[in-house]
Amino acid sequence: MSKLVVGMVGFGVVGSSVLKALLANKNIISARAGKEIEIKHIIVRDEVKAHSKLKEFNASVKVSTDVNDILQDEEIEVIVELMGGVEIAYEIAQKALKAKKAFVTANKAMLAYHRCDIAPLANGVPVGFEASVCGGIPIIRVLKEGLSANHILAIRGILNGTSNYILTQMQQYNQDFHAALTQAQNLGYAEADPTLDISGGDAGHKLLILASLAYGINALPEEILIEGIEGIMPDDIEFANEFGYVIKLLGIAKKQGNEVELRVHPSMIPKGAMLSKVDNVMNGISVIGDYVGESMYYGAGAGGDATASSVVSDLIAIARGESAAMLGFSQQLEGNEHLKLKSIDEIYSHYYIRLYVCDKPGVLGQVSQILGQHNISIGAFLQKETNDKNIAKMLLSTHHCYERDINAALLELERLDSISQKPYKMRIES
Repeated sequence: MSKLVVGMVGFGVVGSSVLKALLANKNIISARAGKEIEIKHIIVRDEVKAHSKLKEFNASVKVSTDVNDILQDEEIEVIVELMGGVEIAYEIAQKALKAKKAFVTANKAMLAYHRCDIAPLANGVPVGFEASVCGGIPIIRVLKEGLSANHILAIRGILNGTSNYILTQMQQYNQDFHAALTQAQNLGYAEADPTLDISGGDAGHKLLILASLAYGINALPEEILIEGIEGIMPDDIEFANEFGYVIKLLGIAKKQGNEVELRVHPSMIPKGAMLSKVDNVMNGISVIGDYVGESMYYGAGAGGDATASSVVSDLIAIARGESAAMLGFSQQLEGNEHLKLKSIDEIYSHYYIRLYVCDKPGVLGQVSQILGQHNISIGAFLQKETNDKNIAKMLLSTHHCYERDINAALLELERLDSISQKPYKMRIES
């Protein structure tokens, strides 16, 4: 049987799992690929540590620290990049494609910034990145192939397992944010520095990749709305429960006319929604196509084995000779099909607002008046005492309004002497 010879950069959790999968499932992978897939050479930071790992696998693989060793090896047909980071990984992608070597990556941060730079370089050379979004869920292939006959009307996804675990603990076990985060770190679900996960940044990177596949749109993380879960408090959970909602960190893409709305933020969604059932470290993605309707994809969003499964699936596709356009479009969209990014100010949504106010007559009237002046009407309202007898909490939802109006209203509310803390808002997705 012929071979597909692979060079790999990075031998951490995912890289180790890739090698393990190729060895453990060698027969079925070869049968499906039509070729034996062999990792010939791995580029690492620490050769001693890598050799120790290879002994555990009983694998004979070359190891070195210079990426040129695999880029210049004519026998190697595919470069698999699993090192992380942005600019160095992008350089490796460029060099691999210029050398006419196929390129496979799990690096969502690099793709968030450089996917549209890499696509033209590919020019028929396969580029695989199934592992970059939601680990074991084959959502890249779904958008590139399975739903390719559809205009994608909307994508809503729980794209980050760390944040989803924290929110599950807060809602089901009444933990506060910091306790839930500490538990996630102790269990290995959150990094020592969890900023990228809890700030929404990781989910934002993934959403941008999905948006390119669904809409052919090139946007950067700095150009879209990204908010995290750090500000969520038990009071917000209380309101959600009272009115039949669950809070999830969602990545949302919506096509409206010739514009695409892209945003990542905590959202209140109805308890009956399919995404509301996606708990703990699992991921879930709902996709609505104009012909297929809504379809739902659920599975492990991270972890070495789940991510390795997607990396190997890309290698199998390359071994079979599959080479679809990297971002799913063989030519540029034109005319009415060409979509642009919607301004953040133009987002139109229901909102939830949390206010801590001085417990005295007339405050609700002040709040209602300011909201009304900004074209915002109140939908639901909850007022309760706090431990401080002089402070009350007002929890309310609005009817549909624009992002620019809610932001202006909250800025004005914040200036009131009767408001004791900065107002907090969250969007409601029905």
